[in-house]
Amino acid sequence: MKTSVPPSLTHPSGDKRLKMLDATIKRHQYQQNALIEILHRASELFGYLELDLLLYISHSLKLPPSQVYGVATFYHLFSLAPKGVHNCVVCTGTACYVKGSQNILTNLEQSTQIHAGETTLNGQISLMTARCLGACGIAPAVVFDGTVLGHQTPESVCAKVGEWLQNGTK
Repeated sequence: MKTSVPPSLTHPSGDKRLKMLDATIKRHQYQQNALIEILHRASELFGYLELDLLLYISHSLKLPPSQVYGVATFYHLFSLAPKGVHNCVVCTGTACYVKGSQNILTNLEQSTQIHAGETTLNGQISLMTARCLGACGIAPAVVFDGTVLGHQTPESVCAKVGEWLQNGTK
């Protein structure tokens, strides 16, 4: 016997995530000033914000696509591409930069063979940057899977990411 999902729990496209996103948009009463909250929910549901999803949100809120895209690309917590299993965010704010974050980033790019904003081919690691993490007192700071660590060096960061690379190939 085949069971089906009641129509009230699905979106016309068949994607339940869009139904949940629609509920969020409706809860915010289609207010344009709720864009960040709606993008955050879309990111939670889909894992990243692909162009079609940004256009869907733009249409739902009656906002220009350029404005939705601008907000999505301004904040580092939003990703326009699928993220890896592990995420590494290097702070490039002034304090971190002065204390060597550029060397950390350069070494990471060499060891992972990707650039900031990219994910390794095996989908294991995403490398990102942030303008400021607000952790200037522990500069240079790096975020590993949501955990902020301070006083990092190129060696310590590459060692951590190296563990991820080793574990991802087993």
